[in-house]
Parts: sequence; C-alpha cells; structure tokens
Amino acid sequence: MKQSILHTEELSIGYSSKKGGHPIKENIQISLEAGKLITLLGANGIGKSTLLKTLTGIIPPLSGSVKLANKEISSYEPQELAQELSVVLTEKLPPSNLNIAELIALGRQPYTNWLGTLTETDFEYIEKAITLTDIHHLIDKKHDEISDGQLQKVLIARALAQDTPLIILDEPTTHLDLYHKVAVFKLLQKLAHEAKKCILFSTHDLDLAIQLSDEVIVMTETFCVQDQPCNLIEKNVFDLLFKDEHIVFDKQYGKFMVK
Repeated sequence: MKQSILHTEELSIGYSSKKGGHPIKENIQISLEAGKLITLLGANGIGKSTLLKTLTGIIPPLSGSVKLANKEISSYEPQELAQELSVVLTEKLPPSNLNIAELIALGRQPYTNWLGTLTETDFEYIEKAITLTDIHHLIDKKHDEISDGQLQKVLIARALAQDTPLIILDEPTTHLDLYHKVAVFKLLQKLAHEAKKCILFSTHDLDLAIQLSDEVIVMTETFCVQDQPCNLIEKNVFDLLFKDEHIVFDKQYGKFMVK
C-alpha cells in the first residue's frame, strides 16, 4: 500500500496583501509518497519557489490545504514540524567557526534538550548521515573550505541527521558542474530508494530530472500536473513547458532539443 507523506487539496498559492492576494496557481493537487524521488520543473518565475514555501509552511495557502501526515501543516508547532520535514535551501551560509561535523549535528536540534546536549542516539544519526553521503573526509573542514558540490552533500547530510520522512530541496544543483549535478541526483535517488525518504526538489536540470526521477511535477502558466516521466512524455506535457518555438522536446530521445 502506498504511503502518502504530504498531499494538497485544492491548493491555491501566492502572496496575500491587504487587497486579498492574487493566486499564482490554483487547484494544485499533488501527493508525495515515501520512497520516491520527485522533481519540480517549470520555467523561471512560474511559481516553483512559492509552491515549495507553501508546502513547507513558510507561507500560508491563499486557499485549500497542505496536509503533512494527514494533519494541516499550519497546525504544527515549529519543533514538531522539524521532526516531520527538513528543508535544504540555496542561500549562502553565514560565516561560522563550526566544522562540517558540527554543522551536520545541527540537524539534531529538534530532538535535543534546551542545552542542546547530544545523546548517543543523536551521534548515531549524525554518523549514519555522514556515511550515507560519503563525506567522512570533510568533517574537520569549515564550510568555506569545501567546494559547492561538497557543500550540497553536507547540507543533505544535515537534513538526513534531522531524520524526517520528507526532505524538500530548492534547486540543490544550481551552480554545480555536470559531474556534481549527477552526483547530487544519484545521492538523492539512493536516499529515496534505500532510506525510504520522500524527496522533493526543484531543478532546472530538465534532462537529468526526466532520466532519474520517479515522478515529476510540471508547472506551467495554465496547469500543475504530477506523474511518472514516461507518462508525461506520452501525454506531450513537456512540449508545453516553454513558450519558445526554438526549444522542443524529443520524445524519441526523452530530452529537450534546440531547433
């Protein structure tokens, strides 16, 4: 039986104002299941970040609902939510004297006492996260001493140490070369399939997403649809991703081409 971690019901997203707020997208129906790597695709400015912020409870829905473990996300206390959902953003980290091992240990904050004391169980989750992401060789370094690709692995390890059923990432492959993009994709795929996490992330790496994702959520100006890549290809959904006659989707090769 499929296990839904998060789902939406007639969700409308956007930013509210004194005048009420104008929806960016309406009637979004998505379901995120355990053990799946799901990517969010769409053109720039289409509302991907707004959707992720709504799904994580950073901004409220304009209407409809987001339910995490069948509970309205708005009804969670912050510490309770942090035990169900971890988020990896693309913002630069502030200067810090923490080494990588200490940075990953911050993922255990939702479980520690008011002194932040780590227990043996906490150290077990930290070690498991370091092992899964294969970054033992980095743990004594500072975050500004490692590459962007390595830092992405560290941030993913911190989310793993947090031990949540759902991990949401906002464009984790931005600014990475192809080698590190593939490495991050394969790592996320491994975590979804082997650790049975539900992982959702936005990306502009369309061809990699289509090749490696279990499901894809496609956002355009007129609709938002979720399905397996093969079904989306068959339904010609990727043809509608860009309004540009020079960018076409080749169904035979399963990739975008430039005319």
